[in-house]
Amino acid sequence: MLSTKRELTGLIEKHIKIDGTHETEINHLSIIRASTLTEPLHSIIEPSVCFIVQGSKLVMLGEEIFHYDSSQYLVTSVHLPIRGKITEADEEKPYLCIRLGFTTEQILEAVANQKEADSYPPRRAMLVNKTTSDMTDALVRLLKLLDSPKDIPVLAPLYQKEILYRILQNEDGEQIKQFAILGSHAQAIKNVIHIINHAYAKPLRVEELAKSVNMSLSSFHHYFKSITGMSPLQFQKMVRLQEARRLMLSEGLEAAEAAFQVGYESPSQFSREYSRMFGLPPKSDVKKLQDNLK
Repeated sequence: MLSTKRELTGLIEKHIKIDGTHETEINHLSIIRASTLTEPLHSIIEPSVCFIVQGSKLVMLGEEIFHYDSSQYLVTSVHLPIRGKITEADEEKPYLCIRLGFTTEQILEAVANQKEADSYPPRRAMLVNKTTSDMTDALVRLLKLLDSPKDIPVLAPLYQKEILYRILQNEDGEQIKQFAILGSHAQAIKNVIHIINHAYAKPLRVEELAKSVNMSLSSFHHYFKSITGMSPLQFQKMVRLQEARRLMLSEGLEAAEAAFQVGYESPSQFSREYSRMFGLPPKSDVKKLQDNLK
């Protein structure tokens, strides 16, 4: 598998010369390159699998820490607010990562003979596992398509399906399948996560959300935390604060206006929670970020 990793490194370096996240001509496939270590970066990660080809990274979901390197992959099964930090990278050997997004429909296409929904106890929507030679072989074939764009429409979906199939057949595959099974508790929580991510500015009425998925309040809290590692209110807070930060940095909004747009009624509460999450008050944090971009 070492020679295959070297081949992947060569393919990436052939097409990606500068740091950043690069979308490719292949749908749902992006490549991340970084030649320096990073501070913890906050983001909403979509359902995807990330294969590190070179370097290592630390990802934080709530209070839980996932560390992985070039021998492993990380899967996220639903949209989650995370913090990520590259822990191994330099100019000579930059951090290289292949990220492949996927949908519920692709999961169902990649597996057959699903078990009954109740056979899947809800588990965390993020996992790290060992990369296999079958996966890296398929990744090489997928990246080689960047040299023959005319083959992408026909062959890329096949290779992507193979990669997802290998992951689902691997240890902990059921941890991913649970979100695609109609009627499962995991799918119900996935639907709630979708609501929170799109209606984060509205007051969070946990009782109504629990009722919408036919769960008692205690069961709802239990399943939500089992999957996301945090409570619904903590989840909403992270989504709100990340969006407020984006509004201030990208659209130039003042802190009070950004706070209002993401659902805060009290600017002082917003400032306290923002400082607790990002380490600096809103104005100072945005200035630091802007200076780093210069």
